[in-house]
Formats: sequence, structure tokens, C-alpha cells
Amino acid sequence: MMDLRTALQDEVFEILRACSRRLGLRAYLIGGYVRDLLLKRPCKDIDVVVEGQGIALARAFGEAVNSKEVIVYENFGTAMVRFQDYVVEFVGARKESYRRNSRKPLVESGTLREDQLRRDFTINALSISLNEEDYGQLHDPFGGLQDLEAGLIRTPTDPNITFSDDPLRMMRAIRFATQLDFHIEEGTYSAIAANKERIRIVSRERITDELQKIIMAPKPSRGFLLLFKTGLLHLIFPELASLHGVEYVNGRGHKDNFYHTLKVLDNVSAQSDNVWLRWVALLHDIAKPLTKRYQPGQGWTFHGHEDRGARMVPRIFKKMRLPMNEHMRYVQKLVRLHQRPIALVTEEVTDSAIRRLVVEAGDDLEDLLSFCRADITSKNEKKVRKFLSNYDALAQRIREVEERDQLRNWQPPVSGDMIMQAFDIPPGKTVGLIKNEIREAILDGLIPNEQQAALAYMHQIAPKYLPDTGKLKT
Repeated sequence: MMDLRTALQDEVFEILRACSRRLGLRAYLIGGYVRDLLLKRPCKDIDVVVEGQGIALARAFGEAVNSKEVIVYENFGTAMVRFQDYVVEFVGARKESYRRNSRKPLVESGTLREDQLRRDFTINALSISLNEEDYGQLHDPFGGLQDLEAGLIRTPTDPNITFSDDPLRMMRAIRFATQLDFHIEEGTYSAIAANKERIRIVSRERITDELQKIIMAPKPSRGFLLLFKTGLLHLIFPELASLHGVEYVNGRGHKDNFYHTLKVLDNVSAQSDNVWLRWVALLHDIAKPLTKRYQPGQGWTFHGHEDRGARMVPRIFKKMRLPMNEHMRYVQKLVRLHQRPIALVTEEVTDSAIRRLVVEAGDDLEDLLSFCRADITSKNEKKVRKFLSNYDALAQRIREVEERDQLRNWQPPVSGDMIMQAFDIPPGKTVGLIKNEIREAILDGLIPNEQQAALAYMHQIAPKYLPDTGKLKT
């Protein structure tokens, strides 16, 4: 094991040590910082547990580092101070007890060991002394160091009590296993499955926060498989769980869309840290169970699953308490468009089809094409090479058409106001119809993407929508 006294030579620890000595308080590093220090993972969030008044030590530390603000949460007995690039959180050592129908504990002051006992997992119960007599000593009452070395997630006490008391810890167990590439100890794993229904008392915001961390892991499929096998996924994300399974008719089946989705998610994660592109991977086939049909002579079809899936995105985001803003619209757009490039690489590509794709995808075109590559999960290497080659050819065609027609983030050269002024008409359906026909003519290549050509075309089609062409302004 590393020399922890050497590892604690940073200025922040010397100041914490001095402040606790001056106040006569016993203080310890605990939790994630200790775990990540031993795993040699970077971490800038420091948790300090104090046998006594954690807030008093926070204020002394804030004064010592000339902090402009010590954020105190009196109701929770915690405080936070920012120093350099660290976020240092302080709490008094405590013991907890839980009521059956709540995850809010009854809290009392406690000792270091009692505080370690209330921690979720042995690897998060490790602490390091900041006290003069044993500075740098590791306190490991539950074998957390051995579990770190074995790559094991295990609770310090009976996992059934741990998960029943605070059901969010079931999500955290899976999240840590996914992030750290650890295994969940057998008894701990069984307790998750046995207590899964308790997740219903946890707020959706807390569940989604853990889900987001699983999604952002290097290989998120591992977490979703654990959620699925323990039964948690069916409770927190039933739409995703319903993708699982293969149905056969006359001996013909289809691929398991659940495992396909997880493979696509891993493919996207290998090339992008964009959490919302990872959500596109999770949701791109979400409507397949609702659109699945067996057509004799054709086999299984999922016609329109991309449009129906796009319509499901706002409801899922709202339920998950995800932001109903441009991130949701980004996911919705890419779910809706994810089949479009596939169609273009499997048939004769027209400039018109490319124009429409460029206009609809806008600034998200590269992300869309990147996603489509990740959506190739065939085990047939020859087929994969063919699809990738087709995408390369499509990307080249897109560059050519886009360079020529200047369509990225395109707005029609004739606005609704210009149409109303030209024909002296009020806002209404007619304005939209004329504007749309001009748009279609440009995208179809009937007229160039130029204002004068668009205005001339507007006058040409006017009699179709305005028989009384005398209304036309001169």
C-alpha cells in the first residue's frame, strides 16, 4: 500500500491538520477521496468527518485559507469550502436510524466507527486520520482495502438492512461497479434483487442522477445489464426493459433490441463523452416494441419506430426529470432522424435527399452520422465494412452538396413577412403554404438557394394560392 503520509503532503491537508489540532477536534478524510486516492484516481472532492462540530472546523478552515464564503447547512450539520481546485465538505460524525417508509434518517452524533458503519460500501467507509498522533493512518474496520484490491462492492453491514434503509444505495452499488469495473459481492447482489421494490420511495431526481453517472461510465452497458438482471430497470425505466426479448413466427425472429441498444450505447461511449448523444443511443429504438409487426413473406418490421420514438422522448424526459430544453430537443431530433442516413446508404442518393438531411439535422449532422456508425452492430465483418464504406461515400456527397448549396442551418431566403408585404395579405395558412412550396422547390433543386430566384418563383406560384392576382403589389 502507498505511504499515506506522503500522499497527504498537499497544502490543503496540512491546513486541515493544523485547524483540527488548534480546535481540539478529531478529524478524518473519508469516503470517495480516500477510495480514489488508494485507486490512484484523480479526485478533487474531499470529505472530512469530525468527531464533534464539523461546521466549527469548516469555519476555521475557511478563515485559514481566506475563503470568501463558507457555505453552511445548519439543518444537516454540514459545511462546504472551496480552496484552490478542491471542494472540501465537512460533517460531524453521526449514526443513523431509518423509518420504514422514508429514506430520511434520524441522525445523532456518533463516533468515527459509527459513522463508518452508516456508509454504503466498505470501499467508501475507509478513512485516513488527520490527527497529530496518527496522521496518515488508514482506519479500515470492514475490510474495505481488501475489497478495493479484489474489485468488490460490499456493504459494511447486512445488505438487506442497508438497502431497505436507503434504497438509493442499490443504484449506487451498480453505479460504482460500472464506473470502477468492480463486481458486486454475491450477498449484496442478492439483496438488491430482494429489495428492488423499495426503490419506489426514492425521488426520481436522485434515481436519474445515479442513472446519468452510469450512462457516463466508460462501458455503461455493464450497469444497465445489472439494473436489468436485478429487476431495478423494470421499475425505473420500463420502456428500456421492454426492448428485451425475441419473438418468433414461423421460425423467424428478430434481433434482441435490448442487447442491440446496449451495444450501440457502448459504441457511442467509446467515441463521445456527450451524455445526450448517449441518451440518443438509449432511446433510438425505444418505440420498436410498439411498432413491431410480422409481415408474411417479409418478416418482422418496425415501420415508423423512429417517429414514434421521437414522440416518446418528451414524456420520458419529463418522467425522468431530465431538462425539457435544447438537450431534449437534440435527443428527439436525432432519434427521429437516425434512420435517414441508413436509407441514403442503401439506395441511390439524390441531391434532394441530401439537402433535406442537411437542413433537418443542421449543426447536429456530424453527431447524427457518428451515431449511425455506432448503430452498426452486426457480427458480420464484411457487412460492417460495406456499411462503413457507404457512410464514407455519403459523407463525401454531403460535403459536396453542402459546399455548393450552403444549406447548413438554412433559413428560406423568402420570409413570411416578405410574402405578406408582396401580396398585401394577413398572417395565415396561405403564407405558410407559399413559404413551404418555395422551401420544397429549393430542396428539390428546382430553383437555386438565392433570394431573387425564390422571389421570382413566389410570383410564379402565386395564382395557385391567390386567384385574385390583382392583390399583388407592384
